[in-house]
Amino acid sequence: MSNIKSYFKSSPDAEGYFGRFGGNHYPEELRLALLELANSYQELHQSPEFQSTLNKVRIGLQGRPTPIQHLENISNQVGGAQIFIKREDLNHTGAHKINHCVGFALLAKRMGKKKLIAETGAGQHGVALATAAAYFGLECEVHMGEVDIGKQSSNVGKMQLLGARVVPVATGQSALKDASDSAFNAYVEQHGHALYAIGSAIGPHPFPMIVRDFQGVVGREAREQFISINGSLPDHVVACVAGGSNAMGIYTGFIDDPVVLHAVEPLGRSDELGQHAATLSYGRPGTLHGARSIVLQQDDGTLASVSSVASGLAYPGVGPEIAMLHEAGRLSIAGISDEEAVNAFFRLAKFDGIIPALESAHALAFAIRLASQRPSSERILVNLSGRGDKDVDYVLANYTWAG
Repeated sequence: MSNIKSYFKSSPDAEGYFGRFGGNHYPEELRLALLELANSYQELHQSPEFQSTLNKVRIGLQGRPTPIQHLENISNQVGGAQIFIKREDLNHTGAHKINHCVGFALLAKRMGKKKLIAETGAGQHGVALATAAAYFGLECEVHMGEVDIGKQSSNVGKMQLLGARVVPVATGQSALKDASDSAFNAYVEQHGHALYAIGSAIGPHPFPMIVRDFQGVVGREAREQFISINGSLPDHVVACVAGGSNAMGIYTGFIDDPVVLHAVEPLGRSDELGQHAATLSYGRPGTLHGARSIVLQQDDGTLASVSSVASGLAYPGVGPEIAMLHEAGRLSIAGISDEEAVNAFFRLAKFDGIIPALESAHALAFAIRLASQRPSSERILVNLSGRGDKDVDYVLANYTWAG
């Protein structure tokens, strides 16, 4: 990789491509709206006034900076490399999603938009966006699959309490991909007065770039904090991956460093197509939600069904920048099953007093596996992207921890 400054200047390129991935494969009627968004973002995010307001919101509303914590108990149990976590679960609303939601809300306000539209899977993005919309005085419309509405009812209630309109989606698998389809269609119809605040680093240009940049606060903080605590960089940085918002957030702080970046995918119930959502492991190039990327597909090119115990990871694609980093050999790919993720969920709660989101539990489960294989001199940093309040009822109703 080139140095960090030149990397962000050149990625994406002027056409919105990260290598051969990305671009703008979206309906013609939205091209002007997306161009307006790209131009407005480039102008506003460099503005000292915009950055000052955003920083105030990050401190006052979000509660940043979030800390890094050494998981001493689990590390001692494993007996290998030491595990540290970036506590994005301590953000207001309980996950990293608020990082880009407040950015999109401020952007919408500056652009004169009256409404925010988005999709959500586990509900964390929806709650964060509803919070940001309430804070900035904007309308909010969140599209959510009916399966996830049933599974994440507490987050649905929070969104409604915050003033958002939750739109149930009953097509396809009634999950994250279908909610994204519905939200994109709503944006096509309402782009004159609304801004699509996409939930991950996916979609047509400039969405992947905007989400990465707003989430970059995680990596910048983490790098500085880790060096302050340990006197050196971590040896490994671990994040769960579906669309890639939390992963790109922490990766951005370490892209130019001699650090192994691990992308942890959901292996679901098995490696059979339709039983997992491990796109980097089993997907191939294709187009999804307006961008060229890596996509899980049937032999005939149609999208494959996906499965994961974590609603936020049940997506048949990845963001184009993740696809590019994978193709460039910058990412080490791993898979974690539902069972392994749930075991890590219980383990972190029982031994370090933290209830992680099931999405984050995938990254933790891999870090535990990795730590057992590496010497005690090495250090692993995990992006604990969210807390698991939303998952407690589901896990306790469906799983028992063997200990």
